[in-house]
Amino acid sequence: MAHQEGKMSWVVTDAQDYKGAPADRSKTGGWVPAALILGIEMCERLSTMGIAVNLVTYLIGTMHLPSSTSANVVTDFMGTSFLLCLLGGFLADAFLGRFKTIAIFAVVQLLGTGMLALSTKLPQFRPPPCDMSKSETCQKASDFQMSILYLALYLIALGTGGLKSSVSGFGSDQFDEKDEKEKAQMTAFFSRFFFFISLGTLTAVTVLVWVQDEVGRSWAYGICSVSMGIAIVIFLGGMKKYRYKKSMGSPVVHILQVIACAIRKAKLQMPYDVSMLYEDSPDSSRIQHTDQFGCLDKAAIVTEGDFERNGSDGSMTANPWKLCSVTRIEEVKMMAGLLPVWATTIIFWTTYAQMITFSVEQASTMERSLGSFQIPAGSLTVFFVAAILLSLAVYDRLIVPLWKSWKGKPGLVLSIFGMAVAALAERKRLSVAKTVGQNTQNLPISVYYLIPQFFLVGAGEAFIYTGQLDFFITQSPKSMKTMSTGLFLTTLSLGFFLSSFLVSIVTRITATKDSQGWLADNINYGRLDYFYALLALLSLVNFVVFMICAIWYKPKRKPESSKPLKMINGNGNGSFVGHAEEKC
Repeated sequence: MAHQEGKMSWVVTDAQDYKGAPADRSKTGGWVPAALILGIEMCERLSTMGIAVNLVTYLIGTMHLPSSTSANVVTDFMGTSFLLCLLGGFLADAFLGRFKTIAIFAVVQLLGTGMLALSTKLPQFRPPPCDMSKSETCQKASDFQMSILYLALYLIALGTGGLKSSVSGFGSDQFDEKDEKEKAQMTAFFSRFFFFISLGTLTAVTVLVWVQDEVGRSWAYGICSVSMGIAIVIFLGGMKKYRYKKSMGSPVVHILQVIACAIRKAKLQMPYDVSMLYEDSPDSSRIQHTDQFGCLDKAAIVTEGDFERNGSDGSMTANPWKLCSVTRIEEVKMMAGLLPVWATTIIFWTTYAQMITFSVEQASTMERSLGSFQIPAGSLTVFFVAAILLSLAVYDRLIVPLWKSWKGKPGLVLSIFGMAVAALAERKRLSVAKTVGQNTQNLPISVYYLIPQFFLVGAGEAFIYTGQLDFFITQSPKSMKTMSTGLFLTTLSLGFFLSSFLVSIVTRITATKDSQGWLADNINYGRLDYFYALLALLSLVNFVVFMICAIWYKPKRKPESSKPLKMINGNGNGSFVGHAEEKC
């Protein structure tokens, strides 16, 4: 018996090995397979950020696109990358599992970076070169040339979305939460995960951007392709070492089921006693009924035809598209309660988008010499990354103890100051341009004027990223942790799309017959400072709305009343499931 218990202690109960057998703790999981997963994530960051931070200069200088159009191409690319995380998460949860999702989408990204390297190398995929500083009429990229570029970019976006949705989850799967030693290792894994993300980003904005500007973009994108190819081979080589967990179904499907049931039963009358609502969840995981979003409660009203006979044993089970449990409905309510706070963090990522678009374009017109070395314009984002790492270092030690209830708020405040400082720096740059001539390609003003805006928004990202992710994970139901992460990533996506929308609207409103408006093709003729000031104002208004939403939001409380609540279970019988929630 002792031998059998010792043998069972080596089995991870909720994980399998590559053959589908219970995972052996001594042969699977741990730091070795986790390191292989970290490697493929670092290569993803290297590719995505190495392309994004310097893409605007390629679109303007080589493809001869207008400034506003170039900015929108970059923000649409990044927005799509994060939006596709939802697709990747859905496929991983419902069909493929995390390992297959990572492998498939890593290959997709490899194809995208390879295609981008090819399109930047062959002359038929870009317009003839010309000197824009001499006021030459440059031929814009043709529809065919742009189609090839878009295809490459959105293959990369698709790959990024699939990878980001599963990499952190698959890495955490390699550690057993029920084992104290491995639980501590899992915590260390997440800190190393963010470190590898930062390392990949840092390499991208320094080494890779320098290769793009000084050696050639095709070489830089080729490096991305080769590194991703090597990472895929290494990742697949660890197949026998990984722990695999069964998919529990997509939270998106669960949410749609609750909404479908509520709509289907919208005309029904609620029972006089909520104890008549359907409940089949285990006692340990049941969530008490609340009055918030009461229209969803009708999804738990039992009607004829809601139950179907199970073919295997003849028992009756509820059709989830016709009847949902109170717990499932409360989970959806919890996610719905997060949405107001979720919406007020979108504008921050709109300000973030300016750091990899217009701010890089600003840097390309300024004095960037460091001795005999010319700093690439895209490498200014190194101050952005430095601010993130520095802010993370002080976040747990200073910010959280002082402002436990202010998670995320410092980031919103810093974004306001970041855009205000950016407006002042741009006003100074424009005054120099008017003095020496607006057609001057390299203005006699130091690029270091831009460091404060990069630093402020970068520090803001550290606070927003950690505070927002912590909020969504801790306030969402256990069964929807993956969904909460996806919800967080959609704020990034919508922030980038909002940036594209604002750029388009501002360009249309401010442009006249005699002027290209605030966002001119040559920013020396525009008023980018007005656009930054507009973003600072929108960020201020958003912060006020955020404060109102934060006051309105009430975290889930444990029931205080001692009165037991009787629910209808799957067999039609009543069972006491806890205590009734105190009425508001």
